[in-house]
This record gives sequence, structure tokens and C-alpha cells, in this order.
Amino acid sequence: MKNSTGLKTIAIALSGSVLLAGCNGLGKMVKNAPKVTYEVSPKPLEMHADSVKVTVSGKYPAKFFAKKATVVITPTLKYQGGEKTLKPITVLGEAAEGSGTKVSYANGGSFMYNDKIAYTPEMAKSELFVKATGSMKSKTKDFPEVKIADGVVATPLLVKSDEKAIAAKDKFTKTVPVTTTGSIYYTVNQSTVRPNEMSNTEMKAVKAFIAEGVAKGYTFKNANVSAYASPDGEQTLNADLAQDRAKSGMKAMMGVFGDKKNKVEAATAESFYSIVTTAEDWEGFKKLMEASSIADKDLILRVLTMYSDLDIREREIKNLAKTYEEVSNEILPKLRRAVITINGEQNSRTDDQIAKLSTTTPDSLSVEEVLYAANLTTDMNTKLSIYKAGERLYPNDWRCINNVGFIYLMQNKVGDAQAQFEKANKLVTANPIVLNNLGATARLKGDKKAAMDYYKSASGAGSEVEYNMGIINIMNGEYAAAVTNFGSTNSFNAALAQVLNGSANNALAIIDNSPEKDMAISYYLKAIVGARSNNNDLMINNLKSAINKDSSLKAKAKDDCEFLKYRANADFKAIVE
Repeated sequence: MKNSTGLKTIAIALSGSVLLAGCNGLGKMVKNAPKVTYEVSPKPLEMHADSVKVTVSGKYPAKFFAKKATVVITPTLKYQGGEKTLKPITVLGEAAEGSGTKVSYANGGSFMYNDKIAYTPEMAKSELFVKATGSMKSKTKDFPEVKIADGVVATPLLVKSDEKAIAAKDKFTKTVPVTTTGSIYYTVNQSTVRPNEMSNTEMKAVKAFIAEGVAKGYTFKNANVSAYASPDGEQTLNADLAQDRAKSGMKAMMGVFGDKKNKVEAATAESFYSIVTTAEDWEGFKKLMEASSIADKDLILRVLTMYSDLDIREREIKNLAKTYEEVSNEILPKLRRAVITINGEQNSRTDDQIAKLSTTTPDSLSVEEVLYAANLTTDMNTKLSIYKAGERLYPNDWRCINNVGFIYLMQNKVGDAQAQFEKANKLVTANPIVLNNLGATARLKGDKKAAMDYYKSASGAGSEVEYNMGIINIMNGEYAAAVTNFGSTNSFNAALAQVLNGSANNALAIIDNSPEKDMAISYYLKAIVGARSNNNDLMINNLKSAINKDSSLKAKAKDDCEFLKYRANADFKAIVE
């Protein structure tokens, strides 16, 4: 009897042990699966830089995880038409073999991991589930799937591909400065203008300039008279002599302007002239000596550097008797003069004339007029025709070639634009404008790296460069850098950068002051700002405006996770359903 009782006790103990093991096995874990908690960040999921980054953590309660169990967890993003599995994570009971995160039976435990997957458009309406399969010895059991997040916020994809190319500027001016200079020469100690001096070669050219100006309608602005005496004789006398020569030279020019053929009334008044006199023209003397072939010129030039006293200079030069005779005959007469400089302006062709010629006979226009003419029309095809004419007429001027590419890009002919910019780049090395434009075409063709390299080399081309860099910053998930590069620009993309950088409210003023403020997508972004800032009225009112302008935004808003928490909102449902 005793032996029988002992065997029964052992049998009962073993039976209890088996039952205990069964209670703490996979079956119990599956039954208690709702007690496992999961957290996801961000929630809902977000797309940045073409990818979706996910942080998943799980927490197991005490007395949940069987000591010898192994659980493989596979987060899975499901969307219409497919699903994408993230990398799995293995969680082990404290007595299980293998590598993974250990979980205590008595105390419970947790796991955390990160993963990143490439974004595809289908993921905009998706759900993240946790799939788990447990195993222990030879048995396996699937845990119930658990939804842990919605996805995916893809607001960065709203960035507009509105890269800014730069057109090269013209140097056209409404008036062209014109000037001429001539000299009247005097005999020693004289200030009277000899009649034959008004017919010397220089003054003939001055008279011809005046006659041409009268015929072509020049505006004569002023004249300068610089009169000189040669550095010989008494200084006070020379000062008076230079002054008298200036006055006689001025009067001679008044006579020319007052001639019947010219009749430039303004130039017959003393107020038209400014006078400068030099009593002894030592500077002119030095230049003429340096250019002369006088035998002792080096000696004379040394005298100029040795003596600052003008009287001593003159005496020492005169002591070189034979040489001074040459100086007196060859140098000094050229210093006794009044130099007349006339300044005026020639009016360019009128805008109407240039515009007409640009489409009829562009060959008659200068390159500056061609480039200017293109700015006189808003029609893209006319602009293109003018720039093409400029490219044909002035093939070595990179600006016309670049500007043909500029118009092509405005017409969304990216390949043609790129070919033009590459052609311009061969004519002018490392020009910032051309490099910016090459960057724009590279980005539009999908090469963000090459585009950014171009932009970094285009410093100084204009604010367009930084704007274009800001677009790439958004695409790369570099939102703070985008905000910096957009600077004070009021545009949709600048507002979007603020939203993505966590400053949604800053975006409102930017949009409202931008030329894009009345676009449907701008109202949509303001609705996002309202959703992010929990401003129901801002969200609803702007979403209505957006959909009224573009009905396709209704379906987008319905599935957009930016509005996830409003999906049960009656006002929201009324707009999108």
C-alpha cells in the first residue's frame, strides 16, 4: 500500500508539471497576446528623403513569455495591391537558445528596433501590422496580427519642381556716352587762338564730332577746357597765361557751336564749360621727354627727380645749352595748349523701333539691342525667336545661347535646354549663371547630386541658386537647410519647408505674401497647417477652398494621413465624401 501511494504521488506531481508547462507554453502566449503592447514612432508613419523610417518597440508583461519560446516578429506595411515587410526581430524566452532579445518569464521585458524602407506612392494609404510566429521545440503558432500604425504622411512630395533658371542680362542703355578731345596750340607767351589752329587735325575731328552730333541728335552735356603753359619763364606770368588760354579756347569753341551749321545754343554759354589751368606743365614735359629721342633726355629726367624747386629745374635744364635748344623746339611748343573735351549722349533707338526690327530685320541690331528686345515682349515664342536670331548673329556671345535654353526650360523642354546650356558653358568657363542653369536641368532629369554640385559652383549668380538648392534640401529631408536657402522668399516651397521643419505657423504669412497664394495646392498646405496646429476652422476652410479649385484634392485629402485624426469629424467627412 505504501508503494502504491508513493507512485500515485509521483504521478500526480508529473501530471501537474505537464499541465503547468502547457499553461505557460505557446498556447497561453497566443491567448494572452492582447496583453503585449506596441509603440511606433513616428505615428502615423512619415516619408522623408524618399524613405520611411520606423521605430517599433514592444513590451511583454510578467509571466507571459515562456522560458523556452522563440518569437519572430515581422512588422509589415500593407497597402492596396501589396505589402512590404520590414526586417524581422527575434525575441527569446530566458531559457531559449539562439540570438535575439531575451525576455524574463518572471519580470517580462521589451524590445526596440529601427528600420527604413523605400517609399512608393501606394504607401500613402497603408497600415502597419505586427506579424509574429512563436516556436518552442517542434511546435509553432502564429500570433494574431496587430495593427500598430497608419501610414504614410508624404507631405514632402508636395515640393514643386519650379527650378529657377537665369536669363543673361543685356547691357543696353537708353543713351550712349559720347566724347571727343582736341587741342589748340599757342605760340610762346601768347593766348590768342590763331585761325589755322582751328583747322589742325585735332580740331577738325572735334568739328566733325559736333556736326555728326547735331545731325544725329546728340545731347551735348558739357565741355572741359584744360589750359597749360610750358615750364619756361616766370611762374606768375605762366599762371596768367594759362588762364588766358583757357578763356580764348572756350570762346573759340563757343564760336564753333554758334556756327549756323551747328547752332547748339547751350554750348554758347560760359556755364557749359568748366576750366582747369596748369601754370607750368611739368607732368606733360616729363611724358614728352620720355617719348622723345633727345640725346640728353636721361640727364634732363634726372634733373626732374633731383630738384623739386621749379625755378632750379628750369635753370639746370637751360644750362644744357645745346640740348635746351632741342627741348625748346620739340617739346615746349606741344605744352602751350588748351585741351578741349566735349561730353555728350547719343540716344539709342526707341523701344518701338527695337521691337519692330527684332522681328523683321534683327541683323540691323547690336547684340545688346537683341537681348533687350526680348524683354519687350511677354510671348514666349517671340522671345525664343529673338534669342535664336541673336544666337545666329552673334554665335560667340554665350548670353543669346543661354537665353534660348532659358526659354526652352520655361517651355518644359528640358533636354533642349540642357543642350543649350552645355553649348554656352563651352564658350564661357565657370560662369555662375550657366552653372545654375545646368544644375536646374540636371535636377529635373533626376540627378540631385550633380545638380547640387553645379549650384555650389554657381555662387554669385543670384538668389535663384539658393532657391534651387532649397528644393533639393526638401527632397533630401534637410528641412532646416531648405528654410535657410529659401531665405526671405515668399513662395509655396518656402512655406512647405517651414511646415516640414516644424514651424507650421510661419508658413501662413509666407503663403499669403506669395504670388502662389491663390493656387489650390497653397490652400491645401494651409489646411495641413490647420491640422498640425489643431485649428479646425483653419483646416476646414482652406481644405474647402483647395477642393473648390481642384476637385482631385478631395480624394487626396480623404486618404492623407495629415488629416488622420479628423477622419471622424463631421465637417471633414462632408468635404471629402
